[in-house]
This record gives sequence, structure tokens and C-alpha cells, in this order.
Amino acid sequence: MKILAIGANGVIGKAVVSHLQQDHEVIAVGHSHGDYMVDIENKESIKALYERVGKVDAIISMAGNGQMGSLEEMPESGYHTVLSNKVMGQVNLVRLGLDYLNEGASITLTSGQASNHPMLGTAAIAMGVAAVNAFVATAALELKDGKRINAVSPSMVKETMEQWGIDSGSGIPAIDVATYYQASIDGQQNGEVFNATGGQYEPA
Repeated sequence: MKILAIGANGVIGKAVVSHLQQDHEVIAVGHSHGDYMVDIENKESIKALYERVGKVDAIISMAGNGQMGSLEEMPESGYHTVLSNKVMGQVNLVRLGLDYLNEGASITLTSGQASNHPMLGTAAIAMGVAAVNAFVATAALELKDGKRINAVSPSMVKETMEQWGIDSGSGIPAIDVATYYQASIDGQQNGEVFNATGGQYEPA
């Protein structure tokens, strides 16, 4: 299977690429470095990436920036970052990517648990991940030729928490998160949000 993995240089992205490369051809895409790069806020950059790569069997997006801050202190630009990058960046990956999917192929986006488990300082991020989940559930109704779309919604990742110097005991290892992306690619779910909150993916 030929898989386009966008956001491959992050903590989750590296784990996903490493995991999927065992059985698939994975094209790793970064934002600022690597053989393949894309700025998901720029539609022309997205188009250029798809033109270069051609048809694929799956597109995975692990990209999308967020910004933390309290209601009193968060500047408006923080909300715009979430909307233009986390939300519209991934929406445009879908809109422009559909023509580059083979029949029966899939797209998997990344949301997060901020809207499911509200925390101080995450209002902008929570807004964004809820939007991604709603988009996936609704867009799935319109896809043709057996194409599918899902989202993976990870909780705080253990390695990221360690980088931040906070207790990582409640975090999920990135390699475990990777199994949820694999489930989205290998399964038949459409419009599903895979909640990656603890342990590897296990079928219901």
C-alpha cells in the first residue's frame, strides 16, 4: 500500500511512519525539512505535493498546530492559528486530496481529546479538534468509489509530556497511537473517530 504521511517529523508522525513502513511504502512529508515538504496553510503547496506524489492508497495527516492560553491572555492570533492550520489545513488536505486517492483508499486526520476532556488553557485547541471530528463525520457521507475518511483523536502523548517536563504517567506512548492510524487504514470504518487514549488499538 502506498501511504502519504503528512506531519511525519513530529513525535506521533515519526512513530506512525516507523510502524507503517514495516508493511507499506510510506512517503514521509514534513513542514520545514525532508525530501517532501508541505505548508498545509497554503493550498498551492498542497497541490504541488499531490502532483509530485501522484495517486496513493492512503493519506494520513498528523499535522496541525494549536496554541494554549487562557481566555484572558490568548491573543486572537492563537485562535486563527488553530482555525487556519489545525482545521482548514486538514480540510484542504481532504478537499484537494480526493482526486489523488485510488478507489477504496482512505484519509485519516488528527484531532485530539481537548474537546472531550476540557482543561484550563485549551479553549482554542478544543474548538479546533471538535471541528475536525465534525468535519470527518459529515464528509464521510459524501465520499464515492469506496473512499473513506476517519480521524485519530489522541490524548496527551507520553513522549511529549516528557519533553515538557511534566508527569507522563497518564500519557499514551506514540507507538501505541500509531496502531490507531493503522486501524483506520486497514479497516472499513468511515466517519469514525478513533479515540487513542490508552494502550494499543483493539477492535471492539
